[in-house]
Amino acid sequence: MPADLAVIGLGHLGLPLVQAAVAAGIDTVGYDTDPRPCAELRAGRTPVEGSLTASEVRRMLSGGFRPTTSAAELGRVRTAVICSPTPLGPDRTVDLTALRDAARALAARLRPHTTVLLESAVPPGTTENVLRPLLEEGSGLVAGRDFHLACSPSRLDPGNRTHTYASTPKVIGGLTPACTESAAAFYGRLTDKVVRARGPREAEMTKVLETNFRHVNIALVNEMAVACHDLGVDLWDVIRCAETKPFGFHPFRPGPGVGGHGVPVDPGSLPYSGRTPGHPLRMVSLAQEINDRMPSYVIQRCATLLNEHGKSVRGARVLLLGVTYKPDSADQEASPACEIAGRLMDMGAQVGYHDPHVLDWRVRQLPVPRADSLYEAAAAADLTVLLQQHRTYDLQGLAVKAQLLLDTRGATPAGAAHRL
Repeated sequence: MPADLAVIGLGHLGLPLVQAAVAAGIDTVGYDTDPRPCAELRAGRTPVEGSLTASEVRRMLSGGFRPTTSAAELGRVRTAVICSPTPLGPDRTVDLTALRDAARALAARLRPHTTVLLESAVPPGTTENVLRPLLEEGSGLVAGRDFHLACSPSRLDPGNRTHTYASTPKVIGGLTPACTESAAAFYGRLTDKVVRARGPREAEMTKVLETNFRHVNIALVNEMAVACHDLGVDLWDVIRCAETKPFGFHPFRPGPGVGGHGVPVDPGSLPYSGRTPGHPLRMVSLAQEINDRMPSYVIQRCATLLNEHGKSVRGARVLLLGVTYKPDSADQEASPACEIAGRLMDMGAQVGYHDPHVLDWRVRQLPVPRADSLYEAAAAADLTVLLQQHRTYDLQGLAVKAQLLLDTRGATPAGAAHRL
């Protein structure tokens, strides 16, 4: 059965798009080469923790959404949106394997007048230098003449009820002005505002700037956290005061590390960034280096606190609170909790955890014991470490119950715990 839209990649990017499209009355098919997410969705369950609830999935299915592993469905749509994952590889460059696979599957079935959109986070130049050749070679069609091609990088904040898909402006950069307008016509059905970029590279670079802005500013405040602790200065009070400035300042908070799906990208390191050879974004590299050090710094603080109270890390009972990358969400993407737990285990600590959104947690493929009773577990632990400030945590009560509490988020009342 033909559909108006095909969403390729049913992960953390594709599912919110499907939800928005179905809510707008767009007949939607979802394609993924992995049968697991399709099977989960057909059964009314979400395949991605922290993305959708079971009731939201059921509403999507009742609205006509069809998840499938059949690539034949891609040849029957007016619009195809690629939402493939683009993680960092071992060399810290973006892995475009899934995107290339999606492009080849679509190209073999691409019809004239189809609009192809890319939402995956990619380095500048990917739409023109990677996606376009694959689509043209596989289909025999020419982008900008026979079919429309544009980039509109995803802007998602999982769990955010204020900035929804509809209320968040979509940036669009088409290969030609006609491509941009075709993409704008589609996204205009889903969002309140469409922002036209000059082209695909400008749209791609917008995502790079937004992601790097977050990482660089978190790195700055993480360095401030370490410096303030060494100087005996209350960083959290400093931030409280600084954020009263009505201009020239935007508050960020430190933490045990930086998680999330957006990864910092240095366009200067790309093979096709020929206009800036030898000019990497040093600020981005330095920010990543600083943020990568934060789990080690948390471990150092843990060891120091235990030592000050006459205990060693070896044999200590350590309770980690909140193992997701953001509050009030089950999403664990790149959460620093795994590295922190692993390092504590290496040092001989007995690690347990509590998280209202994560019922089963594994580190290095090994299950970590989950505390059923938060207060009892905190009272029994030699050290409790708050890694994520879920709304359900009564931090004042927790500070009373815990023998020793390290707050890496500055969420506890002043003086109630040791803060990062």
